[in-house]
Amino acid sequence: MADQLSPDEKFHLITRNLQEVLGEEKLKQILQERELKVYWGTATTGKPHVAYFVPMSKIADFLKAGCEVTILFADLHAFLDNMKAPWELLELRVKYYEQVIKAMLESIGVPLDKLKFVKGTDFQLSREYTLDVYRLSSMVTEHDAKKAGAEVVKQVEHPLLSGLLYPGLQALDEEYLKVDAQFGGVDQRKIFTLAEKYLPSLGYAKRSHLMNPMVPGLTGAKMSSSEERIDTLAYLKNKSPS
Repeated sequence: MADQLSPDEKFHLITRNLQEVLGEEKLKQILQERELKVYWGTATTGKPHVAYFVPMSKIADFLKAGCEVTILFADLHAFLDNMKAPWELLELRVKYYEQVIKAMLESIGVPLDKLKFVKGTDFQLSREYTLDVYRLSSMVTEHDAKKAGAEVVKQVEHPLLSGLLYPGLQALDEEYLKVDAQFGGVDQRKIFTLAEKYLPSLGYAKRSHLMNPMVPGLTGAKMSSSEERIDTLAYLKNKSPS
């Protein structure tokens, strides 16, 4: 199907139903020359929930448009985010996420053979990546790091240094996965703009960013796999008039 689509038709498929796109012109330019390389990452924190079907359906659009899609199981990010995934559970948590997400994709007809699955710690512990983390840390201020992760990293009264590293690692992933664009929820916008600001300072290309709207949970806030699920009946009982 993708071979029969024009660059404009591919761009429409890639961007439809998104809330925001940063770097549209760059995307159009690449599509005139070759297929787009996109990655979506998920931190392996808690239990994947029904809202995961929203990015899954968008990944289906990317594949229909001929994109090369990488799914990153961000196990190191899950550890850095207030240790939501203890170090000794990282490997098991990744296996769990991989099985669940593959099943979700298959249930909506997404061909797994066209996807590349990568585990964060397979490349994020390399010498080159680690040196880039230090290089980036010498440029990013505490204020910028905290601001970038405000809607993604768990906010606590006494934040750990690891949470400040999280946004920078997500930015570096774009370079080490060799993609043209990163896909995520609009809650990650500040991390995306941090990547756009600092990757060129390291000598790397600025990527485009594709953002889905967020799906609200029962409490009105965004759904999060790291939060304990709220029992629907208990919630409705508490919300009903006394």
